[in-house]
Amino acid sequence: MQVGFVGLGNMGRPIVQNLLRAGVPVSVYNRTRAKADGLEGALTVASSPDEVAAGADVVMTMLADDRAVEQVVFGEDAQPGLLAALPKGAVHVSCSTISVALSRRLAAAHAAAGQDYVAAPVFGRPEAARAQALWVVAGGAPDVLDRCAPLFDAIGQGTFRVGDDPATANAVKLAGNFTIAAMLETLGEAFAFVRKSGVPPALFLQILNGALYRSPIYGNYGQLIADGHFEPAGFALRLGLKDVRLALDAAEAVAAPMPLGSLLHDHLLAQVACGRGSADWSAIAEVSARNAGL
Repeated sequence: MQVGFVGLGNMGRPIVQNLLRAGVPVSVYNRTRAKADGLEGALTVASSPDEVAAGADVVMTMLADDRAVEQVVFGEDAQPGLLAALPKGAVHVSCSTISVALSRRLAAAHAAAGQDYVAAPVFGRPEAARAQALWVVAGGAPDVLDRCAPLFDAIGQGTFRVGDDPATANAVKLAGNFTIAAMLETLGEAFAFVRKSGVPPALFLQILNGALYRSPIYGNYGQLIADGHFEPAGFALRLGLKDVRLALDAAEAVAAPMPLGSLLHDHLLAQVACGRGSADWSAIAEVSARNAGL
């Protein structure tokens, strides 16, 4: 299987490295070509998205937002995108966290071109990507998912198949990220409360994750908040804001109120306004600390 991959950011680069370690031939494209330096295996570096797609059986994309995906797939500034070059019967696997609406548009465009489309966003931070410990949430036709299964196995610890409609995978990803953002907000509020009550944050975290949750995600994010260690970002706060906004948009489209989502959106936006968009999204806790006079 010849695989193309677009996007060598904090998540894309370790994913590609795991594909190479699994013996998968990979052609990569990234706007900053130097990000491919140091990748070892059956690797070729392309100069454009359409070059990555030409001759590929599968092209995977891991990009920051809807706009970046649109530019790569549909092309820009007279430069064709991967849609124009991907062979008939080949598959585009979108691992990006994008809107439900764009996922549906991609599915329709690929179907019209005689190509297949799979949405396969992942849960996990860059360290999980490096450890081949991502969770893949996949939506698409069962036979196409079967073809992509070896790639999912190479990058993650498990795959959840959520339906034939690729957009369902994007809905699950956005809903999952919403729950993480909600957890970060509650941790921020709770840490501000106990700090003002004279309880050391490290002790509170030990109690919280020992007596109540016993969860790696609570433990890991709780440690970041307890230590105030928000840089470098594993997942940038501005991207968390984008995901909450997309979740609100998708929820509105199906008439599912998410009142907590509006609070999360405003607190994340407040942090962006304070110049914290590049910090880890757990820095949403700074809003509660600031409101508490800490």
